[in-house]
Amino acid sequence: MAYGNSSAVLAAPAAHPLANPGYGKRSAPDQRPPRPGDFGHLPPREAYLASLIDQLCENAAMDAKTLAKVQPLYGQQAVRTALNELGRAGHLRRVRRRIESDDGSRWVFLTHWSRTARDNEWWARFLEGDVEGDVAPETVAETTPTTGSDTGAAPSTPSTPSAAYAVLAQLGLQEPRLALSSADCAALEQLAAEWLARGVAPGRLSQILVVGLPDRVHSPRAFVRRRLVDKLPPHCPEPAPGRVLRVLVECTDCGAAGRSEALPGGLCRACDGRGRSADREPTGLRPQAVRDRAAQVRALLRTRSGLA
Repeated sequence: MAYGNSSAVLAAPAAHPLANPGYGKRSAPDQRPPRPGDFGHLPPREAYLASLIDQLCENAAMDAKTLAKVQPLYGQQAVRTALNELGRAGHLRRVRRRIESDDGSRWVFLTHWSRTARDNEWWARFLEGDVEGDVAPETVAETTPTTGSDTGAAPSTPSTPSAAYAVLAQLGLQEPRLALSSADCAALEQLAAEWLARGVAPGRLSQILVVGLPDRVHSPRAFVRRRLVDKLPPHCPEPAPGRVLRVLVECTDCGAAGRSEALPGGLCRACDGRGRSADREPTGLRPQAVRDRAAQVRALLRTRSGLA
């Protein structure tokens, strides 16, 4: 089914399910600010789902089954195909990381999302932790002074909001009674940042703020401030950071794992159509080798017959 206005800003679900710890959406760094037409280069189905995913909070569930349930247009198979295409277009990568800590080794599974399309080389460097300070070309272009400007100064580019600000800004999407203004978010940002500094995940903080609301919230800002102050968890010493032993990219379609360079576009060789049987080498003997071997066997039989 086509979506008539694929570049329009979509309303994210009021209570999109969160993934289990270690899973879900992770936003890539150095993205340009949201703007109309961010996904205009994509087909209508992919643009529609990309607009929806882009508005989801960190740790939101990103599996095809959940994404099919939270929007009315596409089923699981269509969503799965669209996720594959979003990977090819450079917006998405699924990865698994093996972490070793004092409690032992474990795998965590992440879905990295980038509003700004990236090429395979960027994703490979990012997954190896080597993209700090990179700036998207679109962002650089926006900071270039405009010829003939009245002031001659370059226009300022909006900075990427902090994780704490993002949690507060998205509360209204999850619970309309807690819709906050920009000024409200700025005023409460430090209180929310203290929660994140104490180890509370952004998704968990959102849940704490929206659960058990009264029928009517007269002042969302005052209500959220009171919860941030009254329910602040104790500060705990941070455990020794785990050491990343290996990073594997998961095929967006089948989940097969491999190194980044082996899954261009986030798809394995088989799912991307690069492993067709016609391209494989034959496994049996060549015809001439079969004939030579048969001649050797016949000669051996004649020799043995003469000896008898």
